[in-house]
Amino acid sequence: MTARENVRERPQEPAPFRLTSLAHGGGCGCKLAPNVLQDLLAGGPFAQPFERLLVGTETGDDAAVWDLDGETCIIATTDFFMPVVDDPDHFGRIAATNAISDVYAMGGTPIMALAILGMPLGKVDTSIVRAILQGGAAVCAAAGIPVAGGHSIDSPEPIYGLAVIGTAKKADIRRNSGARAGDALILTKGLGVGVYSAAFKKEALPPGAYEEMIASTTLLNKVGAVLAKDADVHAITDVTGFGLLGHGLEMARGAGVALEVGFSSLPWLSQAQALVREGFVTGASLRNWASYGAAVRLPEGAPDWHRHLLTDPQTSGGLLVACAPEAADRLVAEIRAAGYPSATRIGRVVAGEPVIKVRDMAGEHVRSGRDVGNG
Repeated sequence: MTARENVRERPQEPAPFRLTSLAHGGGCGCKLAPNVLQDLLAGGPFAQPFERLLVGTETGDDAAVWDLDGETCIIATTDFFMPVVDDPDHFGRIAATNAISDVYAMGGTPIMALAILGMPLGKVDTSIVRAILQGGAAVCAAAGIPVAGGHSIDSPEPIYGLAVIGTAKKADIRRNSGARAGDALILTKGLGVGVYSAAFKKEALPPGAYEEMIASTTLLNKVGAVLAKDADVHAITDVTGFGLLGHGLEMARGAGVALEVGFSSLPWLSQAQALVREGFVTGASLRNWASYGAAVRLPEGAPDWHRHLLTDPQTSGGLLVACAPEAADRLVAEIRAAGYPSATRIGRVVAGEPVIKVRDMAGEHVRSGRDVGNG
C-alpha cells in the first residue's frame, strides 16, 4: 500500500460542533428591525393609564419602571437571543451581561434574575446546555444576584437570556428621554461587535479579536448605577441591537432634540474598521438603516462602510450618556477609572428636530440619510 493510499483511508475527523450553526442569527442582531417593532406596538392597549408605571413602552426605553412607594422603584426587563459565539460558557455570559445591562441603563441595581431557555432537544448535548446556564449564573454572581428560577422549552433554535428585576431610588431613575440641548454625549464601550460576529461566523477574526470581543460583551455596565446618582447625568441608554444611531435616535425622539456625533471621536474595537471594509456586515445593520436612515444626516460623500459601522448591532454594548457639558471630562475620567477604558466623549445634544447628525473630523456639511447609500 502506498503512502498516498494510506492517507486516503484514514477516517476524516468530524468538523467541530458550532453552536452558531443552529441559529439563523445571533446576539442582538436577532432583534426585530426598529420599524417592525414600532408597527407591532402601534395601536396596542399599551397606553392605559397606570399612575405608578413611570416608564413603559412610550419612549422605547431599556426597562419598565414601577413606583413602589413614592421613593423606591422596581425595574423589570427581559432579554434573550440566539448564540453569537460557539463556546457555550461564553454564550451564557454574554446573554446574561446583556440582559442585566437594561437595569443599569435605567440607573438601577439588579436584585435577582430568572433564566429563559429554549433548546432544540436531540441536537444539543446536555453538557452544552449546562455550560450555557453556568456561564449565565457566573455573570449573575458577579453582579451580586441569584438566578432564582426560570422557564425552559424545546425550540428549533437555541435561545438563552434572563428576566431581571432591579431597584432604584425614584430620584436616580435615568430615562433615555432626559437629554437636554447643550448636553455632552459619552459612550462607554467600543463599537463593532456585530462586525466581529459576522467575521467570527466565517472564521475570519484576526488573532486576539475574539478575546477582545468577549472582554467587551461580558463587561457588566455597573457604572450606570453610579452615574445615575450624579445630578449632572441627565439621560442613559444602552447601545445594543439597533446600533449607535438607532438607540441615539430613541434618545433624540424621547427628548425632542437632535444629536451630533463626531465619527472620528467614536471608540472602536481594534479591528472593526478593517473588517467592515473587507465586507463583514450583518443583515441587522442593513435592516437598521432601512428603518431609520431618513432621520440620519451623514457627511457629504461618506462611504458605505461608515454607515455599516454606525448601524452595527451591538450585543451587550456600552452606555450612551447625556450629561452637563462642564461635567463631561470628569465623568469620562471616572468611567475609565471604573474599568471602561474605551469611554469617550463622542458628541453633543442640540436643539432641533429629532435627528442624528454625523460629522467627520473636519465637521463638513451634512445631508439627509436618504441621499447616502441605499437609504
